[in-house]
Amino acid sequence: MSETHTATSSASGRRAAGRDQGVRLARLRRSSLGAVVMLIVQFILGMIYNLYGTVPTSAKPVGLFSSPDLALHVILGFLLLLAAIGQLVQAIGARHQLSIWLSAIGLLSIIGAGFAGLGFSGSGAAGASLGMSLAFAAALACYVALVVVLPSAASRAAPAARVSGDGSSSTT
Repeated sequence: MSETHTATSSASGRRAAGRDQGVRLARLRRSSLGAVVMLIVQFILGMIYNLYGTVPTSAKPVGLFSSPDLALHVILGFLLLLAAIGQLVQAIGARHQLSIWLSAIGLLSIIGAGFAGLGFSGSGAAGASLGMSLAFAAALACYVALVVVLPSAASRAAPAARVSGDGSSSTT
């Protein structure tokens, strides 16, 4: 009798652990989607400044809070950094290798874009602007890949009813 109870307890423990892992991965997917949205908004703010802001030169650098759109760009950059750190911590907690790697690359890309942005605001160098763009693209690719490969909350739901050939439905 105790062997049956132990086997049942073990099986239910594995199911609970699987559900917990599913919850962690769904949270990672949602935070990846949040990072994608933040990166897109960050890109739009950068393009607005690029089109309508003052272009820095080596003789005349631009302050990071010299205009409202640039200030929002900088603030969102800091928030992106915090979100990317949180994403990596969640990925490590979930022990999901692909999420850990892509979150780490995304974080490094955001850091790289930040440093390129600092360089651009100080000198206006085209290479720094290109660096921001390439780092943005790398971060965006990482987080979009996570949105695609990680399970959604809907995929964790109870199995849907299957319809048999005669039109009746059954759950499995």
